[in-house]
Amino acid sequence: MTLLATLDTTPRPGFIACYLDSLGLVERLHRLLLDVIKDEFERLGMLEINAVQALLLFNIGENEVTAGELKTRGYYQGSNVSYNLKKLVEAGFMHHERCEVDRRSVRVRLTERGRAVREAVADLFRRHAEGMETRGIIGLDAMDEVNTRLRRMERYWTDQIRYIY
Repeated sequence: MTLLATLDTTPRPGFIACYLDSLGLVERLHRLLLDVIKDEFERLGMLEINAVQALLLFNIGENEVTAGELKTRGYYQGSNVSYNLKKLVEAGFMHHERCEVDRRSVRVRLTERGRAVREAVADLFRRHAEGMETRGIIGLDAMDEVNTRLRRMERYWTDQIRYIY
């Protein structure tokens, strides 16, 4: 049974169908992004790291963070972050050290090896942005509008979690 079939669509069926289509697109785009990163890393012969870990390194960038900070930024789920950070440290993509103030907390940052992965992802994203713009797939104004709308949806969902039950 599809998500569409489980909802009462009597108030605004056109809107509900479009909303569910958008949700499906967001899910598929995220999975496709991971596949694109995976394929790029296979092409580069970087087989020691998976797409989720590469994206994690990209998002951390030059920052020094804790797993909790990554969770509160909304990037990752708790066990997923802890597992992947542990694997990245073990593989030499990240440094880790106990926080001076709170010894229970561990701060992480990229190693040179981690920065190389981050740069590979950044290069991939630059090529994609250039390709989309030069081929007329989406322009700056349209991309800005998409981002504005997605941020509004993000804010709405966040409000649902925090304030309305």
